[in-house]
Amino acid sequence: MAILEDAVRTRGWVTPAVTIVATQDRDPYKVLVSCILSLRTRDQVTAEASQRLFALADTPQKMALLEVAKIEQAIYPVGFYRVKAQQILELSFQLCELYQGRVPDELETLLTFKGVGRKTANLVLTLGYGKPGICVDIHVHRICNRWGYVKTGTPEQTELALRKKLPSEYWIIINDLLVTFGQNQCTPVSPRCSTCPLYALCDRVAVIKSR
Repeated sequence: MAILEDAVRTRGWVTPAVTIVATQDRDPYKVLVSCILSLRTRDQVTAEASQRLFALADTPQKMALLEVAKIEQAIYPVGFYRVKAQQILELSFQLCELYQGRVPDELETLLTFKGVGRKTANLVLTLGYGKPGICVDIHVHRICNRWGYVKTGTPEQTELALRKKLPSEYWIIINDLLVTFGQNQCTPVSPRCSTCPLYALCDRVAVIKSR
């Protein structure tokens, strides 16, 4: 893991958008909203949309006062922007009505919100609250299986496998590392194996063609 950390830190790769939002002020609400925006959306678009939206409203109380059309306008062109705008508005109402405007810091509670899956919930816990958790998106799932570190069929299965196998000191950071690594080095199609610092340690499971 130290080799991976060194590669990510020294190669000038772009930090994931949600992580950038989180490092600004560690606001769980902003992490939650940014993660919703990031689904099926490129990082640059997510970062710009988050900035526009939070300039209008950066708390559940302020967001709940906006018209859904205003949210749509702010977050366009993120993927499924109309659906996400409605989701963000409903989520903000729920937080105000049920949790005094505070984002819950328990995994099972976060999973009760419409549209919030394990990936988003774990990101809120790890980046928003600094609590132990393993956020597994498609990059983490793909790369851990490609390495041969786990043998799983879904991101949820990968999360459970990693909770048993991965040393706890890497739980919070593994998503940041592998998202960046997966976008720049270990890509879904034709990964850059010839220049990979982990080449000797990787089983290259299901890799048919590489660069």
